[in-house]
Amino acid sequence: MSETETETTTGTETTTGTGTTPGTATDTGTTTEAAGAERAGQEPGDLGGAGDRLSTAPQERAVPGSFGGPRAPGPVGALAWGVRETAGWIRWFWRQLTSMRVALILLFLLSLGAIPGSLIPQNSVDEMKVGTWKDNNEFWTPVFEKLQLFDVYSSVWFSAIYILLFVSLIGCIVPRTWQFIGQLRGRPPGAPKRLTRLPVYTTWRTEAEPEAVREAALALLRKRRFRARAAGDAVASEKGYLREVGNLLFHVSLIVMLVAFAVGQLFKSEGGKLVVEGDGFANTLTQYDDFRSGSLFDVDDLVPFSFTLDQFTGTYEPSGPQKGTPRTFEAAVTYAKGAEGKDRKAVVRVNEPLEVDGSKLYLLAHGYAPVVTVRDGKGQVVHRAAVPLLPIDDNVSSTGVIKVLDGYRNKDGEKEQLGFPAFFVPTYAGKGHGQMFSQFPALVFPALNLSAYRGSLGVDSGVPQNVYQLDTRKMKPFEDAKGEVFKQTLLPGETMKLPGGAGSITFEKEIKEWASFQISQQPGNGLALAGAVAAITGLVGSLFIQRRRVWVRAVRGEDGVTVVEMAGLGRSESAGLPEELADLAASLNAEAPTAPDPEPAEAVPAEGAEK
Repeated sequence: MSETETETTTGTETTTGTGTTPGTATDTGTTTEAAGAERAGQEPGDLGGAGDRLSTAPQERAVPGSFGGPRAPGPVGALAWGVRETAGWIRWFWRQLTSMRVALILLFLLSLGAIPGSLIPQNSVDEMKVGTWKDNNEFWTPVFEKLQLFDVYSSVWFSAIYILLFVSLIGCIVPRTWQFIGQLRGRPPGAPKRLTRLPVYTTWRTEAEPEAVREAALALLRKRRFRARAAGDAVASEKGYLREVGNLLFHVSLIVMLVAFAVGQLFKSEGGKLVVEGDGFANTLTQYDDFRSGSLFDVDDLVPFSFTLDQFTGTYEPSGPQKGTPRTFEAAVTYAKGAEGKDRKAVVRVNEPLEVDGSKLYLLAHGYAPVVTVRDGKGQVVHRAAVPLLPIDDNVSSTGVIKVLDGYRNKDGEKEQLGFPAFFVPTYAGKGHGQMFSQFPALVFPALNLSAYRGSLGVDSGVPQNVYQLDTRKMKPFEDAKGEVFKQTLLPGETMKLPGGAGSITFEKEIKEWASFQISQQPGNGLALAGAVAAITGLVGSLFIQRRRVWVRAVRGEDGVTVVEMAGLGRSESAGLPEELADLAASLNAEAPTAPDPEPAEAVPAEGAEK
């Protein structure tokens, strides 16, 4: 981001005299590059090119009192002053927008704005749930509608935050990228005049020639993957450019993820389908039980494929504290690509979807579909089907409705419709205790409880109905001898005869299972994954790679012995720089060993002294 970054270095100032071993630490401190010079009484400018910033983060400037300078007299001068003032404010606003502080604020607001999208029902997800919420919260509904809280991700305010964050990232990355390219094309800066002023420093004397020492230092630094060059009487080197590469990669990855999110929201499609064993599904809009898509999605973009549910297999823990916990949960399907594709077998499991040309088939849930046969008063079959029922607990106790729409006539020969509210348990328990419940999710002792109604189901009114609920407003119940709703609990193979010879309904011994699938196309998923991996990689690089510079100076001393100086300067808290410099110094010292200490001169007695 274009935020001012404080560049500090944790250094160990190491001084080695004649005959000592390079790398002996004597002073440790934390300082900025300029402050490192001021600490020793040196002006920041004394570091020369060594004091250049090791980061591409630009300096942030305060808002001046007037951007355009003094105002010239006359209307032309006033106009020019106004233009300069406006341009100044625009530049200041742009610097603020592309700063790290503002980007973090926008990112926080984006996360904050996503909260109501998760807590409040959204039109793009479930319009029926939105309608129910509005009916239950009439006071808040107008407020939420004005704030677009039922369409958070497509609202004006969420889009504004999203676009500003996008612009902020681009406005930050582009200039920093060009600046970094310029740094890569440049050369490491020359050594400062006095290396002793740098945070990490060491020196020794050697009998090797200065030119030989500099050549050895140049070869050593290049071997350690430093960018190095000879600069006068010193060798200048620099390392750690991947830190800025990681920083830029992280910010570019954020843009990639924002683009992936936008693509996924605009071009996505997602729908659900409940399929009974033996039935199939073709990926067309009319086949879905429910369907949602992005604003730019085209129905023609649906991937052409079809599948048939051959068998659903579910096994459960039979005993112990985890009794009833699913162990196997899979759907065996036969699918084909396109209209004339070859049939292929596959098994769909939870979190193991079937992928067909970018469209994924997820297994969501399962339940039971008892097979029932309905006959009229003459014994003719008017309805036979496997009726899927919805689970209401972990033991798959299920409810639903068996609806007979056509074919049934009462004893007077008039057409009527029948409705049978159903309650199914795979393992019957509670008999004789006034209740009916399931004690295990597998088909151990199945039972089906039915009630009977006749009349009009209301399916011809044009108003959508829930297929798992019965609207009894235009229906009358069949009554038993007590005048109550006629009902009966059936075991597989048993038949419930309706009162007055109105017919019967049989619970067949065959019980099928159904599986609920989600078919989704998310074109931005791959891009988002790539962006996330790149962001983590860039973040690791920017955190653990340190940018640093090392200089080696070799000059001949007054006594003819070569004096070698080594110093380092790092960006941020380069805790490993003292150790790295000590290691480099030890390696170079092996090529240019420390010269022995000069022998002390013999004392000459003064004239007149006693012998």
